[in-house]
Amino acid sequence: MKLEESDRRVAALLPRPDRSVVAVEPPGDGDGYWVGAPSAVESEGWIYLAYRLRRPIGKGRGYAVVVARSADGERFEPLVMIGKDAMEAESLERPALVRTDEGTWRLYLSCATPGTKHWRVEVLQAGAPDGFSPSDRRVVLPGDEKTGVKDPVIVRHGGRWHLWASCHPLADAAEADQMTTEYATSADGLEWTWHGTALSPRPGEWDARGVRVSAVRFTPEGIVAAYDGRASAAENFEERTGFAVGDDPAALSAIGSAPWASSPHHGGGLRYLEALPTQDGRLRLFYEVTRADGAHELRTELR
Repeated sequence: MKLEESDRRVAALLPRPDRSVVAVEPPGDGDGYWVGAPSAVESEGWIYLAYRLRRPIGKGRGYAVVVARSADGERFEPLVMIGKDAMEAESLERPALVRTDEGTWRLYLSCATPGTKHWRVEVLQAGAPDGFSPSDRRVVLPGDEKTGVKDPVIVRHGGRWHLWASCHPLADAAEADQMTTEYATSADGLEWTWHGTALSPRPGEWDARGVRVSAVRFTPEGIVAAYDGRASAAENFEERTGFAVGDDPAALSAIGSAPWASSPHHGGGLRYLEALPTQDGRLRLFYEVTRADGAHELRTELR
């Protein structure tokens, strides 16, 4: 694949914060107050958005996931909030919002197991996006004693469910911030089969410490994925956006020797890019970005 071919695909996904607007404000000012980790679905004239709310460590961490809706993709009305305690979690991270072909809504939640570095993914199901309840929950990606699993990206393509998840090693707690992206498939979105590592950190590069796929598009020219990367443990929470391409969803290759998108503020964080195809054939991007005071806000732009 020629680099200029990958560049054309990347151009459609490349965030331009100067052309964006704030969709959701963080729950406070300053370091540790974040809103973001978005996942979006368009249905029956509405854009539905799931996102995570976070306070600093010691003040709640990832304390809730919200599902909201908007008529224009910019101004959102919260519909339901799922708290971490209801999920028996120490913290919640990126959700994945999905509407099945049969009309069932699913909310996949990244849940931190209390007192550990372990993460698991559970799913809630409902007949409408305002009907999610923790009383109807099921673990779909349990992880194990060696690996934490979180931040799922789910795409249905070619009659299959495809999933990319961030996986963290647990053998040494001091090293648990490291991450690779693993790939899985499913016939129903509930029972998953793993197929190995889709994207790995690159030693000596800006993404040497960890890579986390955040959005995937299947195009006629091949697959393009946005991902979050960091070079060191010190850059945890301030990942920047890179891109990877490939012909196989289980084998993606990062392109470029520097981040493609970052914030000019604080640690440079611009992460969790989501790309929603709209019914009029355009793309609406959502992403979490660091602002001048260190808080993270959720921004959107229409391409």
